[in-house]
Amino acid sequence: MEFQFRVLSLLLAATLLLPQLSGGAVVFKAGQNARYVAPGEEQMSGNAEELFHKGQVAEKAGNLKRAIRAYKTLVKRHPKDALAPGALFHAAELQEKLQQYLAAAESFRTVVARYPSSAHFDDAIEAQFRIGELYLAGKKLKFMGMSIGNALDKAVDIFAAVVRTAPYGKYTARAQFDIGLAREKQGLNDAALQAYQAVIDKFPNEPVAADAQYQIGYIWFTAARSGTKDVAATKNSKTAFQDFLYHYPHSEKTAQAHTNLDLLGHKETTSSFQVAKFYDKQKNYRAAVIYYNEVIRQQPGSTESERAKKRIDQLRDKFGEEVLQPVPSSAQQTAQKKPGPPQKKSATAQPEPAGASSATSKSPLPPPEADAALPPPASLLPDNTTAPASLSGSEPSATPTASPAAETSVSSESPPAPTP
Repeated sequence: MEFQFRVLSLLLAATLLLPQLSGGAVVFKAGQNARYVAPGEEQMSGNAEELFHKGQVAEKAGNLKRAIRAYKTLVKRHPKDALAPGALFHAAELQEKLQQYLAAAESFRTVVARYPSSAHFDDAIEAQFRIGELYLAGKKLKFMGMSIGNALDKAVDIFAAVVRTAPYGKYTARAQFDIGLAREKQGLNDAALQAYQAVIDKFPNEPVAADAQYQIGYIWFTAARSGTKDVAATKNSKTAFQDFLYHYPHSEKTAQAHTNLDLLGHKETTSSFQVAKFYDKQKNYRAAVIYYNEVIRQQPGSTESERAKKRIDQLRDKFGEEVLQPVPSSAQQTAQKKPGPPQKKSATAQPEPAGASSATSKSPLPPPEADAALPPPASLLPDNTTAPASLSGSEPSATPTASPAAETSVSSESPPAPTP
């Protein structure tokens, strides 16, 4: 008896000396030593109304953990009671106030999923979006003061819940867009492109759709400017920015989209001009002319375009119009080889034009603007719509490699368009 009295005296003294413990409770059970229970951890009892009242009293007293415990107990024991939706929503609000953001997001999500007709439905959706943007903005996941896990993955989970549970809500389009932003920050470009495209497809009339279209162009733009081996990046970026300007001509990002298109056009022209010079130096003049014409088509009036025209004129003067014509297809070549009726030579047959004569019949061809160190030219491979991978540390190869697609489009004898 005396021992129990001493224990009780010590516990009471500790309660007075340590204010942070004053919200706790001392629990006595028959045959067991007295033990301290932290605030909010004590057992709750009573019906739904009594538990809700306990939660309100604790909330007003500033004992938020006890209030959460009361509200959560109510929902667990009386999930179908009319007070349950409000109790769960109040618990989620208090969890957010205590910066228990993941637990709060889960509680808000439960309000939406379990009580869709609740008066707190829209507020719970907004709260989830608010917490998701915290993690998108750089809020760290922490446990006992240490960062853990990937906050952007959690942000995606929260935004996905908003999209799934409120497909026509006020924050749904923005949540879908933020999924794209999170994936873009992670370098997961394929997932980011899909998320942005979903905004455009599902919410074309929402203001955020313009931002989504711009971001699609920007992802490809970044890839094209960073030296990726994905040769479709430039074309995909141009297409995305052109779509952006067509559908959203009054956007505040219109001027930047025009600037990006100019940069892409210059890059594309420069690449084609390098390919043309490469074939020119290899004396594969037919392939060179194809790429010189591509330069003229891409940026008429540019410096590269004028240089390409000048070189084409030099090749025409040397070899005639034949060098400017594309190689016939395999079917055409086969048809030309089929035997036909013998043709009689005309007595008035004209000699071959000077342009079709051998290379030795004219003065030597001027060199194609010799460079001290010609960089490896870009190739024109078939379109590839796969999102650009992470570009960190990627280096272009210094050795040109073969491209079957370019081989069929240039000539059967010439080497294919070199690739980085």
